[in-house]
Amino acid sequence: MTNVAETADGAAPAVDQKLVLFAAVACGAIVANLYYAQPLVDLIARDLALAPSAASGVVSLTQIGYGVGLILLAPLVDLTETRRLLTLTLGAAALALAATALAPSGAAFFAASFAIGVASTAAQMLLPIVANAAPAETRGQTVGTVMSGLLLGILLARPVASVLADVAGWRAVFGISAGLMVVIAVTLRAYVPSRAPQGGMSYGAFLGSMLTLLKRHRVLRRRAAYQAAMFAVFSLFWTAVPMRLSETYGWSHSWIGLFALAGAAGALVAPWAGRLADAGLTRPGTLAALVIAAIGFAVAGLDGWGGVAALLFGAVVVDVGVQINMLLGQRAIYGLDETARGRLNGLYVAMLFLGGAAGSALVSPLMTTWGWPAVAIAGALIPLAALAFAAFDDGRD
Repeated sequence: MTNVAETADGAAPAVDQKLVLFAAVACGAIVANLYYAQPLVDLIARDLALAPSAASGVVSLTQIGYGVGLILLAPLVDLTETRRLLTLTLGAAALALAATALAPSGAAFFAASFAIGVASTAAQMLLPIVANAAPAETRGQTVGTVMSGLLLGILLARPVASVLADVAGWRAVFGISAGLMVVIAVTLRAYVPSRAPQGGMSYGAFLGSMLTLLKRHRVLRRRAAYQAAMFAVFSLFWTAVPMRLSETYGWSHSWIGLFALAGAAGALVAPWAGRLADAGLTRPGTLAALVIAAIGFAVAGLDGWGGVAALLFGAVVVDVGVQINMLLGQRAIYGLDETARGRLNGLYVAMLFLGGAAGSALVSPLMTTWGWPAVAIAGALIPLAALAFAAFDDGRD
């Protein structure tokens, strides 16, 4: 099955929309594996007799594995044949998910969780593969469509896991996802174009080249820094708000899961943000995205006057700002070097995840020492700090 189709006038190839849409669905389903355990920590810890001090490892090991995979595995799309790499990685994800569903002990669960994180970087392999298949003039829109699926996967993972666990137990969540990964792996073999990059580079030299790319491309460093700040805001918001809803408003676990769906509105702006980048409006779009995120968090901090409506406004607006900036950044870095898109994407996402980890880490000290207002202030100031740098930049993508 081909990955491109001729345009109406036959002048230029266009990416196959079936590939784009399926890649969006696949990315969402794959990245959801990172978040299924978050609302299920209590159930898993109780079933596997985990100590309270070890329960947080249920989530953190998956994230650590993802970070490792972003550096060591995902960039291999620049070095090895893409279809085979995706199939093997998704097969490993299915095995890790099945092992998690059948885990007899905490140690087995932790090992499988780490493997889930590593193998879930298949989502970050798909992005540069689809970007390579798209013509330059519509690459931003294409990447935006795929990213909308990825964001929906992040936001839907928690409520879906909660509902499935209530109906069939927490093990069913991972078992069902294991089967889904097999279906995705088989289907992707039919849609993803086979691409074999030029060889001649050892794996060690390949990894070393990532440091060279980071030093060479100022655009990569800048865009990664902006999105690291935005992902810190994203993680700060979505880690603290469930606590706020539970402690202040007495919301149940299920209602908090439904609240998370509000952030899905951010996914709707992804294709539009891609078109913004394709039109050459990266700089004003970046400034607007940073301001939007700051406003969203500032309004959320006023929930003492606006109640849950203020938090809901913040959920939608913060996610919109984060998503716009993410797309503008990826569009910019994919234009740097078409032979290194896997490595560029791996570096970009790895650095933004560092920002996300920092944002999550801020929640407990801020909430316990100064409360929700301090979280809201920090959430508004972080994008404004990034804005100060972006505003005085020279305007290059």
